[in-house]
Amino acid sequence: MNTQLHRVQVARYRVVHETNYSYQSMVTLSQQYLHLSPRSFDYQEVLSDDIRIDPPPSERSLSLDYFGNSVQSISIAEPHRTLMVHAEFTVSLKARYTQSDIVNSLPWEILRERRRAFDPVSTDESQLFMYDSPHVSCSNDLSQYASISYTPGRPHLEAALNLTQRIFDEFEFDDTATEISTPLETVLAGRRGVCQDFAQLMIGCLRSLGLPARYVSGYILTHPPEGEERMIGADASHAWVSVFCPDYGWVDFDPTNRCLVQQEHITLGWGRDFSDVTPLRGVVLGGDKHQLQVNVTVTPIP
Repeated sequence: MNTQLHRVQVARYRVVHETNYSYQSMVTLSQQYLHLSPRSFDYQEVLSDDIRIDPPPSERSLSLDYFGNSVQSISIAEPHRTLMVHAEFTVSLKARYTQSDIVNSLPWEILRERRRAFDPVSTDESQLFMYDSPHVSCSNDLSQYASISYTPGRPHLEAALNLTQRIFDEFEFDDTATEISTPLETVLAGRRGVCQDFAQLMIGCLRSLGLPARYVSGYILTHPPEGEERMIGADASHAWVSVFCPDYGWVDFDPTNRCLVQQEHITLGWGRDFSDVTPLRGVVLGGDKHQLQVNVTVTPIP
């Protein structure tokens, strides 16, 4: 689509994400899989990227996962009672589509019919994000909830923005209401959750209508109260939704913040749902109980 938005202002950020584990007893072996490096794409350029680990890994490998995200696999054979993973990077973000840019997208029914007509062995990447995944199951309830926004003949991206706004207006942010494994049916019924839940709920709504949507993991710039300084370590990981539309490509929406994603969202990676882009997961031998502390700081670079 012809637009000048790719040639306007650029925003730059430095992100520090530190994860600390304290174990009750000695860990003799730790194997971890890290999604902590940002990816470059049309709207984001990675300027620097560094991950430091203590104790130092005895084995460490870098690769791309199935979705093209940068990942690291590490193994720590040195006995330890604490584990620290310090990820630090800088990125440059370009402007994205605004609300006025998306009003002329094709009606959503046309896109759904095109999806249905696709060859099942098509190499179209968006096909990967149309079906059930570990944390997102399609259902009639999700389809009915989405249909309030997806009325007949409505442009796809305009309807997606309306769905984004409705989830914000009708659901309450509550970090005690859900867990990673909480089903979408429970989130829909309880109308409470966190950014991960709201992103996966919106993805489930779109897939239930036969439209592709993917889960995006990253960070968002938060703003301190007026007159107060930014607090180091007070930010957090974030999640939102990417919606595919011909002529536009992937367009990102944030139902937790009721907005089209612009230049305050920093992308780590994307997948079908949270399980594909968990920042840090793995197994340990020993350790017994543990305490986890995560500190995130997002700082604009002048």
